[in-house]
Amino acid sequence: MAVEWQLVVDCAEPIPLARFWAAALEYEPEDNTAIVEYAVAAGMAGEDDYTEVDGRKAWIQAAAIRHPDDPVDEATGAGLGRRVLFKAVPEPKSVKNRLHVDLRVGPGRRDGVVERLEGLGASVVRTVEEHGSSHVTMRDPEGNEFDVQ
Repeated sequence: MAVEWQLVVDCAEPIPLARFWAAALEYEPEDNTAIVEYAVAAGMAGEDDYTEVDGRKAWIQAAAIRHPDDPVDEATGAGLGRRVLFKAVPEPKSVKNRLHVDLRVGPGRRDGVVERLEGLGASVVRTVEEHGSSHVTMRDPEGNEFDVQ
């Protein structure tokens, strides 16, 4: 049986970075209202632990996005499939990523996607056209590198 997994990204500001990647991947930001309300009612969280984003409660220290076609746990609002979790950490990013995301959009869409991502706050690092490879390396708003192919 295959192992279920999620990608976790350490970052400084989970909510804005999750919003960037939701727009970049055309994913859905998770709605944490149900789990936040449960945790507050049970005394496990307080008003300093969450905020409101687009009319929904969201954790300050963590934010997740999910593929729009995948199921959702109604009790928590968590995606049950393709999911990326952004988790606040105290230390800043200091070195190049050891793992990165490739956005495979195809050569006909690449320039338009790169332009859209720049409008969302990404920046182009370099364009690579060598050894049969063609992609644009970019950085998200926190400096994490990814490729657009």
